[in-house]
Amino acid sequence: MTLTTPVALRNIEKPKQSVPVVQVAVTLTLAGAAGATALVAADRAAEWQRPGAFALFWLGMLVFTLPAAYWACRAETGPTLRVAVLVAYGCFTYLPKLLRNPTGPLYHDEFAHWRQSHEILLDGRLFEANPIVRVIGDFPGLHSAVAAISALTDVSIWHAGLVVLIVAHLLVVLGVAVLAEQIWRDGRTAAVAALIYGLNSSFLYFDTQFGYESLAIALMIWTLIAMHRAIRGPGRAGWSAATVLLAGATVVTHHLTALGMLAIMLVFAAALTCRRGCRAAATTAWLLTLAAAALVAAWLWWVAPKTAGYLDPYLGSALTQMAGMVNENGEGSRSLFHGSIAPWYEQKAAFVAPALAVVATLAAAWRMRSARGADPVDRGSAVAALLIGGCYFPATLLIFAPSGAEGARRTWAFTYLGLALVVAPLVVAMLDRRARLAGPALAAVFTVALVGNTAAGMNPSYRFPGPAVYGSDTRSVTPEVLAAADWLRATQGRNLRIVADRYSGLVFGSLGGQFPVTGSGAFPTYDLYLTQPGRPPRPALIRQLSDWNFGYLIVDRRMAEQVPEIGIYFQVDEPIPHEGRPAFTLGQLTKFDHTPGTIKIYDSEDIAIYRFDFTFLGGPQ
Repeated sequence: MTLTTPVALRNIEKPKQSVPVVQVAVTLTLAGAAGATALVAADRAAEWQRPGAFALFWLGMLVFTLPAAYWACRAETGPTLRVAVLVAYGCFTYLPKLLRNPTGPLYHDEFAHWRQSHEILLDGRLFEANPIVRVIGDFPGLHSAVAAISALTDVSIWHAGLVVLIVAHLLVVLGVAVLAEQIWRDGRTAAVAALIYGLNSSFLYFDTQFGYESLAIALMIWTLIAMHRAIRGPGRAGWSAATVLLAGATVVTHHLTALGMLAIMLVFAAALTCRRGCRAAATTAWLLTLAAAALVAAWLWWVAPKTAGYLDPYLGSALTQMAGMVNENGEGSRSLFHGSIAPWYEQKAAFVAPALAVVATLAAAWRMRSARGADPVDRGSAVAALLIGGCYFPATLLIFAPSGAEGARRTWAFTYLGLALVVAPLVVAMLDRRARLAGPALAAVFTVALVGNTAAGMNPSYRFPGPAVYGSDTRSVTPEVLAAADWLRATQGRNLRIVADRYSGLVFGSLGGQFPVTGSGAFPTYDLYLTQPGRPPRPALIRQLSDWNFGYLIVDRRMAEQVPEIGIYFQVDEPIPHEGRPAFTLGQLTKFDHTPGTIKIYDSEDIAIYRFDFTFLGGPQ
């Protein structure tokens, strides 16, 4: 696979007998149509609660991805055709997320990013505070791009976002291939690396959502490509400028991806420093790494100083829970697939996939150790990739801590890049030596890794539609909540400060155009709900609400009837008991009907909206 194929590389890849283009096109077209049909059928089966959703889903995925992998890995496939196969692979692997929610936001963070893009389109201002994810306003790369496309084309924010995300997904697939080709000088190895990267747990769903990391991952990979080109020498000044430009674009798009990019650049620079004959390359790598570090530090210091405080609770909770896991009682541990409806083969594959990665990485490392005569820069880059890929294994352990699971999910896009780069040459060598035996075996490994990693990365409720489930980030949005949010915006206006639970806050704060708060240690608005009937709320909280101009209270009475699926009512660190039964009584939630200072202005079956009157609540008049 070559995007810019030099004469020497074309000679290396010159096939003995070229693969007929028509044969590949017909095969992938038919496979794509069959796969898409099966994916749609899987979603409909899940939505109507019929059996077979998981089997149909994997039938749809494998009926396309296995033939695509076959054509991409064949030695007879030419460079241009290999690029076409990878483009088709990138387009098809975006289908699962596209079919999951083609018309609007669904995942928790998608509501926040949709709102941020919509606000830029409406008001034309960057860096506005976001009530759902409080730091995303400081990273406007995705939102400004989406708003610009929406303004220029007159399409909706959601569809403008899809354009950006589909292009970014394709750039990830092609970018991994280009980076692998620069290191190994072989287009076939490059294509295999792209396919291996597509096995990571975040590839199908997490890094395709309407989120800033989905764009930033593509920017990071192309930053590394430009850096590697600069390291190699020809056109060093131009490629160095491109590296800094792309690094800057990554920094303004997503904080964690910028930090991950910086860590990977550091590993590359250190690996080259330890290799003989790489002095010029190492110097260039260090200069570019320092430039990227300066960009990251400057942005986090002057533009986004809240980022450290935002990330610290997640890291602290994960470390505390990991420490608790080593205790005899296992406090803080998390059981994978506890209560999950995922089929047995997904659950088994989720545990087998990391073991397969261990074996493949060790074999690839042994092969690298015994290899001789490689270019020192290429060998140094391969060692760097091995070190990056090795971080996958300790990071994956975080999945066993409730707070660490989110952190583990966000590392896969970085660490799997290293795994893909080092394992790809091993796969090609196996196919060259014993294709008849290695082909079926590798197809089986590909299938297990794809199934297992996807199952470990996303819960079924994220992957499939279904009936409404209270306390689910993807299935708690009901027509009733949407109607209440529309009513409040239509009758009272937008950008109102409101008190809400996590799930109502998602809808009211995005599609409803309001500014919700779901509570924190410094601003415990959940105490309003916890207060027993007949007892007044804490005066300090009432003063905060009044001083900060909060005008409305949203009450979802399902909190007294159901336990949230993800175990959260308001915030991750909420001081609310979670004992397998609702944490609120109906009296606690209906007391506002009779509390002086809360005036009911809207009521439906489950949702009530109250207006605060601080004259009666005891706040400042």
